[in-house]
Amino acid sequence: MGCGASTAREPERGTASSKGGGGGGSSKEKKGKAPLPVKEVKAGGLNTTAFILDNRGKITDSYDIDKKKLGEGSYGSVSKAKNKATGQVRAVKSIAKALMKNLDRFHQEVAIMKMMDHPNICKLFESFEDVRNLYLVMELCSGGELFDRIIDAGHFTEVQAAICMQHMFRALYYMHESKICHRDLKPENFLFTTKDPIDKSTLKVIDFGLACQFEPGQVLSTKAGTPYYVAPQVLLGKYDQASDLWSLGVIMYVLLCGYPPFHGDTDADVLAKVRLGNFHFAAADWKNVSEDA
Repeated sequence: MGCGASTAREPERGTASSKGGGGGGSSKEKKGKAPLPVKEVKAGGLNTTAFILDNRGKITDSYDIDKKKLGEGSYGSVSKAKNKATGQVRAVKSIAKALMKNLDRFHQEVAIMKMMDHPNICKLFESFEDVRNLYLVMELCSGGELFDRIIDAGHFTEVQAAICMQHMFRALYYMHESKICHRDLKPENFLFTTKDPIDKSTLKVIDFGLACQFEPGQVLSTKAGTPYYVAPQVLLGKYDQASDLWSLGVIMYVLLCGYPPFHGDTDADVLAKVRLGNFHFAAADWKNVSEDA
């Protein structure tokens, strides 16, 4: 996950963390038109990593884990769990070591997550490791993915979109101030804390699998991201943390009309359009969206 990781031919895909952060995954697809595609501590601050516990041994000694899965991914699964001592309910992400291609990258992902302490970023509380698996004990976000809310609604109102974007920009500002570039911001990587309406729930960033640390002015070269949301500069292998802003811009477009600005039958088609950077606002879908938006 570090900035010096080997480059891929096309952007490296992030894991769908929902399947990793505490919400259930979705198999829904949007019908019609184009489908929606499936740190450093500041002076005077607290070192938040000191409050994240690393444990070796049986996680079941500390947590009662539900047998029903909240979600499953290529590396493992997510379950709800209750702390035996405190009664607090968490989300536990279980990752099979045998299925992991790069264990060092995973450990760096955990190191970055330990640095994050913000209301709009899913919190890591502790980790466990045994012979076969790694476990991340995280904040439980039971409101589902932003992706699923878009699918259910078709598109958001401007007010709803503004609320979501405010949450996302707050998280992004914090990450960049902490010298962390996420590199895989997309609707699947934002979870709501509750199933309440958008104005009564909090949106949180998850999945730091492709994140990296950077220094001001540093040029990043690793091609990482998801085709629909990746910035053209990333495809060129010469970019900085501003690439995250591009991704949020694409998300805002999706929130307001229900589909991405760049789409195609294959990833290659999508990436070709991203490289050109050409998109438009179809009158039928944008006629009720204000100029201010």
